[in-house]
Amino acid sequence: MPPEWASHDAVWTAWPHDTEQWAEGLAAPRRALMEMCAAIIDGGRGESVRLFVRHAEDENAARALLGAAANQVTFHYATYGDVWLRDTGPIFVTRPGEVAAARFRFDGWGGKYLMAGDAALSAHVMALAKIGGAAFDFVLEGGAVEVDGAGALLTTKQCLLGGKRNPGLDQRALDARLRWALGVDDVIWLDQGLQNDHTDGHIDTIARFVAPGVAVCMEPRSDDPNREAMLGILRDLRAARTASGAQLEVLTVPSPGAVLDAAGNVMPASYMNFYIANSVVVVPTYQVTADDAAVKAIATMFPNHRTVPVDCKPVVVGGGGFHCCTQQQPAIPPAS
Repeated sequence: MPPEWASHDAVWTAWPHDTEQWAEGLAAPRRALMEMCAAIIDGGRGESVRLFVRHAEDENAARALLGAAANQVTFHYATYGDVWLRDTGPIFVTRPGEVAAARFRFDGWGGKYLMAGDAALSAHVMALAKIGGAAFDFVLEGGAVEVDGAGALLTTKQCLLGGKRNPGLDQRALDARLRWALGVDDVIWLDQGLQNDHTDGHIDTIARFVAPGVAVCMEPRSDDPNREAMLGILRDLRAARTASGAQLEVLTVPSPGAVLDAAGNVMPASYMNFYIANSVVVVPTYQVTADDAAVKAIATMFPNHRTVPVDCKPVVVGGGGFHCCTQQQPAIPPAS
């Protein structure tokens, strides 16, 4: 599994449509996600977008929001649950001269959200991309794993060891399966994710790699509702070691603090849910005071990319962020 900053041929995402998921309406998340797509396309300098829609009406609505960026979008008609391609799509893997895909069992995030079309979407992506691969015998969502391209993988115990996803598989068994399926040497286990996270602690809301052996997480304020969890993540990352035995370098950005939905519930808002495209990094923002500092901090980690802040609050209402909605298809590495 290559790191996200490796070159991409395309990114897969989808048009939001499920009214039950979007309690505050579909208009704002649709605008935010098409703004994300336009930023990724970056006027033709970035990568192309492969966008799932249900029918021509969806395509026309998406084109209206995308404007000129629609010329860099390939529309695919399909039945699918909603936008969460990070989890419902395959995980692409590479070796010199080849891109393949690893396809895992998908159980609706531990049986909580079972939606028509999601279980088959991974195989559908592979067919459309004309990319072969293998199916594996355990439940795994793409948002649950993060790699640095140098042998290290981050995940959480809450997601993979807790709940209903993989009963009967302990940490040792899952270690072996992750190494086998994704070509990593060492699995670093963090503990818990954020409050009210529909995904049960996906790593892409709490910690990310930004370079080989370099991870970033959030540093909370004193009144942050996730303060204890974030301090534990920071502590565990600083104690972790890479596949070579070296200590991780750990960077931090401020947390957004308490971001509430219209009903007053704390949402799992995170600056870690950024997406690293070919020419830009799309950074989620939440209309809070920490936004500017977080965007500037992330910009320093990607000096060869343009950093694009996009309001993600309407998307988090649906249960995830920009990284959750995207699955990158890597470019074919040069043959050795």
